[in-house]
Amino acid sequence: MRTRCRGSWWSGSRPSCPCGSGRPRRTAARRGWGSDVTGAGRTAVPVTIGAPRPAPEAMPGGPSGRRGDPLVDTFGRVHRDLRISLTDRCSLRCTYCMPAEGMAWLAAPSILSADEIVRVARVCAQDGITTFRLTGGEPLLRPDLVDLVARLSALRGPSGDPVQVAMTTNGIRLGAVLDQLVAAGLHRLNISLDTLRPDRFHALTRRDRLDDVLEGIAAAAASPLRPLKLNAVAMRGVNDDELVDLVEFAVAHGAQMRFIEQMPLDAGHTWDRGRMVTRDEMLAALAERWTLTPLPGRGGAPAETFLLDGGPDRVGVIAAVTAPFCGACDRLRLTADGQLRSCLFATSELDLRSVLRDQPGLDGL
Repeated sequence: MRTRCRGSWWSGSRPSCPCGSGRPRRTAARRGWGSDVTGAGRTAVPVTIGAPRPAPEAMPGGPSGRRGDPLVDTFGRVHRDLRISLTDRCSLRCTYCMPAEGMAWLAAPSILSADEIVRVARVCAQDGITTFRLTGGEPLLRPDLVDLVARLSALRGPSGDPVQVAMTTNGIRLGAVLDQLVAAGLHRLNISLDTLRPDRFHALTRRDRLDDVLEGIAAAAASPLRPLKLNAVAMRGVNDDELVDLVEFAVAHGAQMRFIEQMPLDAGHTWDRGRMVTRDEMLAALAERWTLTPLPGRGGAPAETFLLDGGPDRVGVIAAVTAPFCGACDRLRLTADGQLRSCLFATSELDLRSVLRDQPGLDGL
């Protein structure tokens, strides 16, 4: 099936961080991405979205709707990954993510409690979700984070297999709590790092916290969490001259660098197609330093992975704009205020918070 993937600006909370954080935002309602991705009129990227939904009797686990059945969408994609935004607040003010003055933060009562998050996760685990990725905002700002990781890591799938708990963070405050998170059951970690230069970091994030981020990365490198991944949004004229340096830094810390095409998700509507460094441009820059060998078997992962000079070191590229991976995407997103979304650019969402608070058991979910 051929379809067209269009963006939308939301008047409610929405994820809007291309680093994987999925920060819920309150933005002015605006249709369209506001810039041309393809170079031919209104922003629209043609993508192939899976296949038509199979007949109920052909779906793994039987017809949809029973506890333990897999989560299969109308395009036949089986969802295995749930991104859980723990808060909309962040300790940085990245220029590609939010305006300098910050956002109208969600009121505390509207944020899902730890009990509510675990209730959703328990149902999802029984329906085939195998990975819970904790995002924000900045998940380290959540005071009950360690307890929440422990409760999520204790969940089991329908066959008794344990789930995986991962986290995407900006790294600030990570060093202070990482040992507790590992002991609680955290399995994997992604850390955002767009630049190694203090002046650029301050210009990009409007905060002077690069040393804190590097301290968090050092703590993660010394931990047992593997694979450790570092995420960078590549921006023309901003950090595109640091791609090789960032990869070398990641390799030195036992991590995999992943470069992300800048997506039109900023709450200030400042995205410019001309500033986006494309996948092909990233690979061309890296190929001047290393021989890149693509790894097969990407599955539902957002990143293409390449061996550096035959391995074992690797680099990843997430080309969400020029080479969308929608057809194999297996991710769902739960916003901090309890809205379930199938995509960053979804035009609809399911209000799970109301169900959670109206029906204390699991049947409503």
